Amino acid sequence: MAPTAGAVEPQSATLSFDCGSFGSGTATLTAAQNGTSATIQVSTSAITAPVNVAAGSVRSTLTLTKNGSGTTTFTGNRNPAIPSGSPVSTGPLTGTVAAGDSLVGKSLKIVVFGITVNCTATSAQSPGPFVF
Repeated sequence: MAPTAGAVEPQSATLSFDCGSFGSGTATLTAAQNGTSATIQVSTSAITAPVNVAAGSVRSTLTLTKNGSGTTTFTGNRNPAIPSGSPVSTGPLTGTVAAGDSLVGKSLKIVVFGITVNCTATSAQSPGPFVF
């Protein structure tokens, strides 16, 4: 028998990001878990694509505060095609979790066409941390 997938609660959360001269806005994080592997999908209005962006051309790193003190990262270079002027969506970003981990979004780094955009969370994650 295959092990059952772990449950993460909540499955979706929002928070605000400030991306400097690239803008600011809200982001929706959608989490899923399978054992010690987890994924987080990010969709944010904080950054819009200045030109059409091909699928798979955005490199992203989402840093989350882990259990109130340390940090953990979720990374990936998967994204759907993003039309010019549309909000950036990236993921699923992958990371490793342990039972009981509590994660809250801290920062987001996106690299597209060699341009790095660094975003910092400016609000609390709502409705609360992801608990795995």
